[in-house]
Amino acid sequence: MNTTTATMSKINSECIYTRSQNIEGRFQIQNRRYLGNKFKLVEFIADIIKEKCGKIESLCDIFAGTGVVGQRFNDKKTKIISNDILCSNYIPLKTFLGSISLDLNEIKKKVYYLNQLKSSSDNYFSINYGNTYFTKKNAEKISAIREEIEKIAKNDEEKFALITSLIYATDKIANTVGHYDAYRKKMDMVQSLQLLIPDVHAENNINNKIYSEDANSLIKKISYDVLYIDPPYNSRQYCDTYHLLENLATWEKPDLYGKARKMNRAHLKSDYCLKSAGKAFADLIKNAKCKHILVSYNNTGESKNGRSNARIEDGEIIRMLKEKGDIEIFERNYKAFTTGKSEIEGHTERIFYCRVKR
Repeated sequence: MNTTTATMSKINSECIYTRSQNIEGRFQIQNRRYLGNKFKLVEFIADIIKEKCGKIESLCDIFAGTGVVGQRFNDKKTKIISNDILCSNYIPLKTFLGSISLDLNEIKKKVYYLNQLKSSSDNYFSINYGNTYFTKKNAEKISAIREEIEKIAKNDEEKFALITSLIYATDKIANTVGHYDAYRKKMDMVQSLQLLIPDVHAENNINNKIYSEDANSLIKKISYDVLYIDPPYNSRQYCDTYHLLENLATWEKPDLYGKARKMNRAHLKSDYCLKSAGKAFADLIKNAKCKHILVSYNNTGESKNGRSNARIEDGEIIRMLKEKGDIEIFERNYKAFTTGKSEIEGHTERIFYCRVKR
Protein backbone atom coordinates (compact mmCIF):
# COMPACT_ATOMS: atom_id res chain seq x y z
CA MET A 1 0.00 0.00 0.00
CA ASN A 2 1.53 3.32 -1.05
CA THR A 3 1.54 6.43 1.14
CA THR A 4 -1.38 8.14 -0.60
CA THR A 5 -3.58 5.01 -0.44
CA ALA A 6 -2.74 4.54 3.22
CA THR A 7 -3.61 8.16 3.96
CA MET A 8 -6.97 7.94 2.19
CA SER A 9 -7.72 4.69 4.02
CA LYS A 10 -7.02 6.44 7.32
CA ILE A 11 -9.30 9.35 6.38
CA ASN A 12 -12.14 6.97 5.47
CA SER A 13 -11.68 4.88 8.61
CA GLU A 14 -12.07 8.03 10.69
CA CYS A 15 -15.31 9.00 8.92
CA ILE A 16 -17.59 7.43 11.55
CA TYR A 17 -15.59 9.07 14.32
CA THR A 18 -15.80 12.52 12.76
CA ARG A 19 -19.60 12.44 12.82
CA SER A 20 -19.53 12.73 16.58
CA GLN A 21 -16.95 15.48 16.66
CA ASN A 22 -17.60 19.21 16.89
CA ILE A 23 -16.36 20.10 13.41
CA GLU A 24 -19.66 21.31 12.04
CA GLY A 25 -18.41 24.90 12.13
CA ARG A 26 -18.44 26.51 8.71
CA PHE A 27 -17.02 29.78 7.51
CA GLN A 28 -18.44 32.14 4.93
CA ILE A 29 -16.84 34.15 2.18
CA GLN A 30 -16.74 37.38 4.23
CA ASN A 31 -15.02 35.84 7.28
CA ARG A 32 -11.64 37.28 6.44
CA ARG A 33 -9.70 40.43 7.30
CA TYR A 34 -9.18 42.26 4.03
CA LEU A 35 -8.53 45.87 3.08
CA GLY A 36 -11.46 47.29 1.16
CA ASN A 37 -13.78 44.41 2.03
CA LYS A 38 -17.26 45.53 0.94
CA PHE A 39 -19.32 43.22 3.14
CA LYS A 40 -20.68 46.07 5.29
CA LEU A 41 -21.62 48.00 2.15
CA VAL A 42 -23.00 45.19 0.02
CA GLU A 43 -26.64 46.03 0.77
CA PHE A 44 -25.97 49.66 -0.18
CA ILE A 45 -24.62 48.41 -3.50
CA ALA A 46 -27.54 46.00 -3.90
CA ASP A 47 -30.08 48.80 -3.33
CA ILE A 48 -28.52 50.89 -6.09
CA ILE A 49 -28.54 47.97 -8.51
CA LYS A 50 -32.18 47.21 -7.68
CA GLU A 51 -33.21 50.84 -8.17
CA LYS A 52 -31.19 51.64 -11.28
CA CYS A 53 -30.62 48.35 -13.07
CA GLY A 54 -33.80 46.41 -12.38
CA LYS A 55 -33.73 42.74 -13.22
CA ILE A 56 -30.25 41.59 -14.25
CA GLU A 57 -29.01 38.32 -15.69
CA SER A 58 -25.26 38.79 -15.20
CA LEU A 59 -22.83 40.77 -13.04
CA CYS A 60 -19.08 41.14 -13.43
CA ASP A 61 -16.95 41.90 -10.35
CA ILE A 62 -13.71 42.72 -12.16
CA PHE A 63 -11.61 43.40 -9.00
CA ALA A 64 -13.35 40.83 -6.84
CA GLY A 65 -11.02 40.61 -3.82
CA THR A 66 -12.90 38.50 -1.27
CA GLY A 67 -15.85 38.16 -3.65
CA VAL A 68 -18.58 39.38 -1.29
CA VAL A 69 -20.31 41.52 -3.94
CA GLY A 70 -20.60 38.63 -6.36
CA GLN A 71 -21.79 36.37 -3.56
CA ARG A 72 -24.60 38.81 -2.71
CA PHE A 73 -26.12 38.30 -6.16
CA ASN A 74 -25.18 34.65 -6.56
CA ASP A 75 -28.25 32.56 -7.32
CA LYS A 76 -29.36 30.15 -10.00
CA LYS A 77 -30.73 32.99 -12.14
CA THR A 78 -27.74 35.37 -12.16
CA LYS A 79 -24.42 34.66 -13.81
CA ILE A 80 -21.52 35.93 -11.72
CA ILE A 81 -18.18 36.74 -13.32
CA SER A 82 -15.44 37.22 -10.71
CA ASN A 83 -11.83 38.13 -11.36
CA ASP A 84 -8.79 38.72 -9.18
CA ILE A 85 -5.12 38.59 -10.10
CA LEU A 86 -4.00 37.24 -6.70
CA CYS A 87 -4.02 33.47 -6.38
CA SER A 88 -4.89 33.84 -2.67
CA ASN A 89 -8.16 35.48 -3.80
CA TYR A 90 -8.73 33.41 -6.93
CA ILE A 91 -8.74 30.09 -5.05
CA PRO A 92 -11.44 31.17 -2.54
CA LEU A 93 -13.44 32.67 -5.42
CA LYS A 94 -13.26 29.34 -7.23
CA THR A 95 -14.41 27.59 -4.06
CA PHE A 96 -17.33 29.82 -3.09
CA LEU A 97 -18.50 30.98 -6.53
CA GLY A 98 -17.03 28.41 -8.92
CA SER A 99 -17.57 24.99 -7.31
CA ILE A 100 -20.33 23.01 -9.01
CA SER A 101 -19.79 19.45 -7.73
CA LEU A 102 -17.98 19.85 -4.41
CA ASP A 103 -18.75 17.06 -1.93
CA LEU A 104 -18.86 18.79 1.46
CA ASN A 105 -18.96 15.44 3.28
CA GLU A 106 -15.58 14.60 1.77
CA ILE A 107 -14.28 18.04 2.71
CA LYS A 108 -15.54 17.51 6.25
CA LYS A 109 -13.60 14.26 6.57
CA LYS A 110 -10.44 15.74 5.16
CA VAL A 111 -10.67 18.90 7.27
CA TYR A 112 -10.90 16.71 10.36
CA TYR A 113 -7.87 14.70 9.21
CA LEU A 114 -5.83 17.83 8.49
CA ASN A 115 -6.67 19.30 11.88
CA GLN A 116 -5.12 16.24 13.53
CA LEU A 117 -1.80 16.60 11.71
CA LYS A 118 1.20 17.25 13.89
CA SER A 119 4.61 18.57 12.95
CA SER A 120 7.53 18.97 15.31
CA SER A 121 10.27 19.71 12.80
CA ASP A 122 11.28 22.88 10.99
CA ASN A 123 9.71 23.39 7.58
CA TYR A 124 9.25 26.20 5.04
CA PHE A 125 6.71 28.17 7.04
CA SER A 126 8.27 27.73 10.46
CA ILE A 127 11.71 28.80 9.18
CA ASN A 128 10.36 31.91 7.45
CA TYR A 129 7.35 32.92 9.55
CA GLY A 130 7.68 31.14 12.90
CA ASN A 131 7.76 33.32 16.05
CA THR A 132 6.95 36.40 13.95
CA TYR A 133 3.69 36.12 12.02
CA PHE A 134 2.71 32.94 13.88
CA THR A 135 3.79 30.86 16.81
CA LYS A 136 6.39 28.33 15.74
CA LYS A 137 3.96 25.48 16.36
CA ASN A 138 1.27 27.03 14.19
CA ALA A 139 3.76 27.85 11.42
CA GLU A 140 4.92 24.23 11.39
CA LYS A 141 1.34 22.99 11.19
CA ILE A 142 0.37 25.41 8.39
CA SER A 143 3.26 24.14 6.27
CA ALA A 144 2.51 20.48 7.05
CA ILE A 145 -1.16 20.89 6.14
CA ARG A 146 -0.35 22.69 2.88
CA GLU A 147 1.93 19.83 1.86
CA GLU A 148 -0.70 17.24 2.78
CA ILE A 149 -3.42 18.96 0.76
CA GLU A 150 -1.39 18.30 -2.38
CA LYS A 151 -1.51 14.57 -1.55
CA ILE A 152 -5.11 14.01 -0.45
CA ALA A 153 -7.18 16.23 -2.77
CA LYS A 154 -8.74 14.06 -5.47
CA ASN A 155 -9.55 16.96 -7.83
CA ASP A 156 -9.16 20.72 -8.20
CA GLU A 157 -12.43 21.53 -6.45
CA GLU A 158 -11.35 19.62 -3.34
CA LYS A 159 -7.87 21.08 -3.48
CA PHE A 160 -9.15 24.64 -3.76
CA ALA A 161 -11.69 24.12 -0.97
CA LEU A 162 -9.02 22.77 1.39
CA ILE A 163 -6.58 25.56 0.52
CA THR A 164 -9.38 28.07 1.08
CA SER A 165 -10.02 26.56 4.49
CA LEU A 166 -6.32 26.85 5.30
CA ILE A 167 -6.09 30.47 4.06
CA TYR A 168 -9.02 31.56 6.23
CA ALA A 169 -7.77 29.64 9.26
CA THR A 170 -4.26 31.02 8.82
CA ASP A 171 -5.51 34.59 8.57
CA LYS A 172 -7.49 34.16 11.79
CA ILE A 173 -4.42 33.30 13.89
CA ALA A 174 -1.90 35.63 12.22
CA ASN A 175 0.01 37.89 14.61
CA THR A 176 -0.87 41.00 12.59
CA VAL A 177 -3.40 43.84 12.48
CA GLY A 178 -5.01 42.25 9.43
CA HIS A 179 -2.34 42.54 6.74
CA TYR A 180 1.19 41.22 6.22
CA ASP A 181 3.29 44.33 5.69
CA ALA A 182 4.49 43.71 9.24
CA TYR A 183 3.80 41.60 12.32
CA ARG A 184 3.15 42.57 15.92
CA LYS A 185 6.23 42.89 18.10
CA LYS A 186 4.48 40.97 20.84
CA MET A 187 3.15 37.49 20.05
CA ASP A 188 -0.52 38.07 20.89
CA MET A 189 -2.14 35.47 18.62
CA VAL A 190 -1.39 32.16 20.29
CA GLN A 191 -4.57 30.13 19.69
CA SER A 192 -4.13 26.93 17.71
CA LEU A 193 -4.77 26.65 14.00
CA GLN A 194 -8.23 25.19 13.32
CA LEU A 195 -9.61 24.55 9.85
CA LEU A 196 -13.35 24.83 9.23
CA ILE A 197 -15.59 23.88 6.31
CA PRO A 198 -16.37 26.46 3.59
CA ASP A 199 -20.09 27.22 3.39
CA VAL A 200 -20.45 26.54 -0.32
CA HIS A 201 -23.75 26.40 -2.21
CA ALA A 202 -22.64 24.76 -5.43
CA GLU A 203 -26.16 24.70 -6.88
CA ASN A 204 -25.94 28.48 -7.38
CA ASN A 205 -22.64 28.39 -9.25
CA ILE A 206 -23.55 26.50 -12.40
CA ASN A 207 -23.35 29.53 -14.73
CA ASN A 208 -20.54 31.42 -13.01
CA LYS A 209 -17.10 32.16 -14.43
CA ILE A 210 -14.01 32.79 -12.30
CA TYR A 211 -10.84 34.36 -13.71
CA SER A 212 -7.39 35.35 -12.53
CA GLU A 213 -6.31 37.81 -15.20
CA ASP A 214 -5.31 41.41 -15.66
CA ALA A 215 -8.60 43.32 -15.46
CA ASN A 216 -7.86 45.51 -18.49
CA SER A 217 -7.15 42.45 -20.63
CA LEU A 218 -10.14 40.44 -19.43
CA ILE A 219 -12.60 43.32 -19.95
CA LYS A 220 -12.11 43.08 -23.71
CA LYS A 221 -13.17 39.42 -23.82
CA ILE A 222 -16.39 39.33 -21.80
CA SER A 223 -19.85 40.93 -21.69
CA TYR A 224 -22.48 41.21 -18.91
CA ASP A 225 -25.38 43.36 -17.73
CA VAL A 226 -23.69 45.06 -14.76
CA LEU A 227 -20.01 45.86 -14.33
CA TYR A 228 -18.95 46.48 -10.73
CA ILE A 229 -15.53 48.12 -10.39
CA ASP A 230 -13.74 48.29 -7.03
CA PRO A 231 -10.10 48.97 -7.94
CA PRO A 232 -7.21 49.67 -5.57
CA TYR A 233 -7.56 53.28 -4.44
CA ASN A 234 -4.06 54.25 -3.41
CA SER A 235 -0.39 53.34 -3.64
CA ARG A 236 -0.67 50.31 -1.36
CA GLN A 237 -0.21 47.24 -3.53
CA TYR A 238 -2.35 44.27 -2.48
CA CYS A 239 0.43 41.86 -3.39
CA ASP A 240 2.61 43.62 -0.79
CA THR A 241 -0.10 43.54 1.83
CA TYR A 242 -1.02 39.86 1.33
CA HIS A 243 2.28 38.38 0.16
CA LEU A 244 2.26 35.69 2.86
CA LEU A 245 -1.17 34.33 1.91
CA GLU A 246 -0.16 34.51 -1.75
CA ASN A 247 2.90 32.42 -0.93
CA LEU A 248 0.70 29.91 0.89
CA ALA A 249 -1.76 29.69 -2.02
CA THR A 250 0.79 29.24 -4.82
CA TRP A 251 3.11 27.03 -2.75
CA GLU A 252 6.13 27.53 -4.96
CA LYS A 253 8.34 28.15 -1.91
CA PRO A 254 10.41 31.04 -3.31
CA ASP A 255 13.32 32.65 -1.51
CA LEU A 256 12.15 35.41 0.83
CA TYR A 257 13.86 38.58 1.93
CA GLY A 258 13.65 41.46 4.38
CA LYS A 259 12.19 41.64 7.86
CA ALA A 260 8.67 41.10 6.48
CA ARG A 261 9.87 37.99 4.54
CA LYS A 262 8.43 38.90 1.14
CA MET A 263 9.01 37.19 -2.20
CA ASN A 264 9.39 38.76 -5.64
CA ARG A 265 6.03 40.30 -6.52
CA ALA A 266 6.86 42.32 -9.63
CA HIS A 267 4.42 40.33 -11.79
CA LEU A 268 1.54 41.17 -9.43
CA LYS A 269 1.94 44.96 -9.25
CA SER A 270 -1.18 46.91 -10.23
CA ASP A 271 -1.22 50.01 -12.43
CA TYR A 272 -4.11 51.24 -10.30
CA CYS A 273 -1.67 51.88 -7.44
CA LEU A 274 0.66 53.93 -9.64
CA LYS A 275 0.54 57.35 -11.30
CA SER A 276 -0.82 55.57 -14.36
CA ALA A 277 -4.06 54.69 -12.51
CA GLY A 278 -6.14 57.23 -14.44
CA LYS A 279 -4.97 55.93 -17.79
CA ALA A 280 -5.69 52.32 -16.77
CA PHE A 281 -9.17 53.26 -15.53
CA ALA A 282 -10.00 55.11 -18.76
CA ASP A 283 -9.00 52.06 -20.80
CA LEU A 284 -11.16 49.80 -18.61
CA ILE A 285 -14.26 51.98 -19.01
CA LYS A 286 -13.72 52.37 -22.76
CA ASN A 287 -13.69 48.60 -23.30
CA ALA A 288 -16.55 47.67 -20.97
CA LYS A 289 -19.39 45.86 -22.77
CA CYS A 290 -22.37 46.24 -20.46
CA LYS A 291 -25.62 48.09 -19.72
CA HIS A 292 -24.69 49.50 -16.29
CA ILE A 293 -21.45 50.43 -14.53
CA LEU A 294 -21.00 50.90 -10.78
CA VAL A 295 -17.67 52.20 -9.50
CA SER A 296 -16.72 52.11 -5.82
CA TYR A 297 -14.10 54.71 -5.04
CA ASN A 298 -13.35 55.99 -1.57
CA ASN A 299 -13.27 59.64 -0.66
CA THR A 300 -10.14 59.15 1.42
CA GLY A 301 -10.03 62.81 2.39
CA GLU A 302 -6.71 64.00 3.74
CA SER A 303 -4.99 61.03 5.26
CA LYS A 304 -2.07 61.55 7.60
CA ASN A 305 -0.29 58.87 5.60
CA GLY A 306 0.18 59.97 1.98
CA ARG A 307 0.16 56.38 0.74
CA SER A 308 -3.56 56.24 1.58
CA ASN A 309 -4.56 59.15 -0.67
CA ALA A 310 -6.61 58.33 -3.76
CA ARG A 311 -4.82 57.87 -7.08
CA ILE A 312 -7.71 59.07 -9.26
CA GLU A 313 -9.51 62.37 -8.71
CA ASP A 314 -13.32 62.49 -8.68
CA GLY A 315 -13.31 64.78 -11.70
CA GLU A 316 -11.42 62.19 -13.73
CA ILE A 317 -13.86 59.42 -12.81
CA ILE A 318 -16.86 61.58 -13.69
CA ARG A 319 -15.37 62.70 -17.00
CA MET A 320 -14.53 59.14 -18.06
CA LEU A 321 -17.94 57.77 -17.11
CA LYS A 322 -19.77 60.61 -18.87
CA GLU A 323 -18.15 59.51 -22.11
CA LYS A 324 -19.92 56.18 -21.60
CA GLY A 325 -23.34 57.42 -20.47
CA ASP A 326 -25.36 59.32 -17.85
CA ILE A 327 -24.11 59.21 -14.27
CA GLU A 328 -25.31 59.61 -10.69
CA ILE A 329 -23.30 59.54 -7.47
CA PHE A 330 -24.44 57.77 -4.31
CA GLU A 331 -22.61 58.31 -1.02
CA ARG A 332 -22.54 56.76 2.44
CA ASN A 333 -20.37 57.38 5.51
CA TYR A 334 -18.10 54.45 6.10
CA LYS A 335 -15.39 53.50 8.57
CA ALA A 336 -12.89 51.63 6.46
CA PHE A 337 -10.66 48.77 7.55
CA THR A 338 -7.16 50.27 7.26
CA THR A 339 -3.64 49.15 8.05
CA GLY A 340 -3.90 50.72 11.47
CA LYS A 341 -1.63 53.69 10.72
CA SER A 342 -3.91 55.77 8.51
CA GLU A 343 -6.33 58.01 10.36
CA ILE A 344 -8.84 59.28 7.83
CA GLU A 345 -11.44 61.90 8.68
CA GLY A 346 -14.63 62.41 6.69
CA HIS A 347 -14.23 59.02 5.03
CA THR A 348 -17.12 58.12 2.71
CA GLU A 349 -17.78 55.34 0.26
CA ARG A 350 -19.14 56.55 -3.05
CA ILE A 351 -20.78 54.62 -5.83
CA PHE A 352 -20.54 56.26 -9.24
CA TYR A 353 -23.40 54.83 -11.30
CA CYS A 354 -23.45 55.04 -15.10
CA ARG A 355 -26.28 53.98 -17.36
CA VAL A 356 -24.45 53.09 -20.54
CA LYS A 357 -25.75 54.65 -23.72
CA ARG A 358 -26.66 52.09 -26.34
